[in-house]
Amino acid sequence: MKKVSYKELGLSNTKEMFKKAYSGGYAIPGYNFNNLEQLQAIIRGSVESKAPVILQVSSGARKYADPTMLRYMALGSVEYAREHGSNIPIVLHLDHGDTFELCKSCIDSGFSSVMIDGSHLPFEENIKLSRKVVEYAHDNDVSVEGELGVLAGIEDDVKSEHSHYTDPAQVQEFVDKSGVDSLAISIGTSHGAYKFKLKPGESVPPLRFDILEDVSKRLPGFPIVLHGASSVVQSYVDIINKFGGKLEGTAGVPEDQLRKAAKSAVCKINIDSDGRLVFTAMVRKVLAEDPKNFDPRKYLGEAREELVKLIVAKDTNVLGCAGKA
Repeated sequence: MKKVSYKELGLSNTKEMFKKAYSGGYAIPGYNFNNLEQLQAIIRGSVESKAPVILQVSSGARKYADPTMLRYMALGSVEYAREHGSNIPIVLHLDHGDTFELCKSCIDSGFSSVMIDGSHLPFEENIKLSRKVVEYAHDNDVSVEGELGVLAGIEDDVKSEHSHYTDPAQVQEFVDKSGVDSLAISIGTSHGAYKFKLKPGESVPPLRFDILEDVSKRLPGFPIVLHGASSVVQSYVDIINKFGGKLEGTAGVPEDQLRKAAKSAVCKINIDSDGRLVFTAMVRKVLAEDPKNFDPRKYLGEAREELVKLIVAKDTNVLGCAGKA
């Protein structure tokens, strides 16, 4: 594939975006997508809420959608926003890249931001890998997200039985030596729709805001990222289960905790599972109510419209980024 700069696609990187978010006391969403309808919903919702947006692609999603198709889907997103009179900043971001080669390939294909996730490695090896990605990315004016601490749960290719909270004593050394532009930390969020194992009557435990506060003091003005921050909206879980699904015992991060995080040093909050739940709920509902329906435009169209509503609600009520573009 021919190398192309993200600037040729009209994309932004996260550096200026995060400065505004930090000073403004809001967070920017990292919405994952896998197909055209999800992407359409994310862009339409972001345009409607007048919010900056980070389009996130995992390694698995990149394989599924095809790297060349993704490039032109991103270009189409920018063109759509501009034709509708919106100049919202749009970032195309690699989520949980685990090798230098993957990050380089994404940068060369027009991504404006990449995450190198070396959190599973020993501390020094994490720094070394992250530094290698940073050097190549910065030569291309691409921003880099690193990670310290491990989130539990399963989402796409990211799996861990147990979480390991970020050690605040390590963050300054990691950032200084790696050169990353933002840092994902572990304070109790988790991947997937089963973020917490709760016994009957138990409530979701609060996030470790003490760790976040300590990290923020050690890295003043530095953008922090939260992964695994879907709220696992119960209304969509109920729809899935009503129409044949079996999602039992799901639990997500309460929206009031996310609002609190968004007013701190957290400049980016990742939301993937909620988008998956919306799509699954609406497709199941439409097909169950109309078993003769075999038109993808109808059942995927319903899912797309519902996801637009979710995006606007998240931007407005949770992240505080509506109207900030």
